[in-house]
Order: sequence, then C-alpha cells, then structure tokens
Amino acid sequence: MKARFMALGAVIVIALGLIVAYAAVSFGLVPANSDAKPSGLERWAARMSLNATIRREMNPSPNPLPVTDANLNAGLKLYATNCMACHGAADGKASNIAHGLYQPAPQLGEHGVEDDPDGEILWKVQHGIRFTGMPSFGKALTDTQLWQLVLFLKQMDKLPPTVAAAWKKEPTQAAK
Repeated sequence: MKARFMALGAVIVIALGLIVAYAAVSFGLVPANSDAKPSGLERWAARMSLNATIRREMNPSPNPLPVTDANLNAGLKLYATNCMACHGAADGKASNIAHGLYQPAPQLGEHGVEDDPDGEILWKVQHGIRFTGMPSFGKALTDTQLWQLVLFLKQMDKLPPTVAAAWKKEPTQAAK
C-alpha cells in the first residue's frame, strides 16, 4: 500500500512538473531572444547533450592529411571564407556578427581548438551545433576540405612562417 502511494505521488509530481514547464513555455516565460542570458538549466542541458553526442558520433581517427603548406593554406582559405566572420581573424577581435550571436562564437584567433581531438573538431564543422549560429558544412565541403580545415584549426598556434604570414594578412572583420 505504501509503495503504491509513493508511486502515485511520484507520478503526480512528474505530471505537475510537466504542466508547469508547458505553461512556462506557452506563456512566453522562457526567453527565446538571442540577447537574453540562458538559464543554468538550459546551459547544462545543451552542454550535456552536445558532449554526449560528440562522444558517441565523432570519428576517432586522426586527421589523414599530412601537415603541409598546401593543406594548411587550403584550410586557411576555407576558414577565411566560411568561418572568420563568426570566429575572427588572427587578431582575435570579434566581428559585428560575432557580437550578435547566441551562443557567442569562440574567437579562434585568440582561443583556438588546438588541444581538441581531430574527430571532435571535424564533427562540429561537419554537423554544426543546434541552437547556435554554427552551421553544418558537411554537405557544402568535401571530406578533404573538412580535414584541411581541421588541420588548419589544429595548427593555428604553430603555423609555418609562410602560412602564418598569410593568416596575419587576413582582414579582421571586427566592430569599429
């Protein structure tokens, strides 16, 4: 009898929780604007889901492309064309687009992803990240281009002199 009462209580608590959550969303009490600070619960759920998905789906193989000036320059060109507006140039300054993004895009010229596993970077570029400004490039870029971009991102802090010079010449799109 006591077990049934406890089970019924648990069902009622869960049902009330779902009703309150539905009401909060239905009445617009959960912010949907990109300039509002996300709640702790929202940040936790998004981070937990992203990390679990990447762990489950990422390619565990290292980058198959050799570290050559040609591959790094190709990766730099891909970055400049597809990524720099949100993730910044070598100087690490955020553009107007980056200032308006929710979630804020990491400024990779300042804080890169050199320590991240190749497969994690590939997964993020290939699939994008839901509910952020990070698009999926898996259908727009070839596998070789994706790996060239990963190679450039992994080597940003130790580029050969010719590639580093080209990287520093890329114009910043920072807000003035």
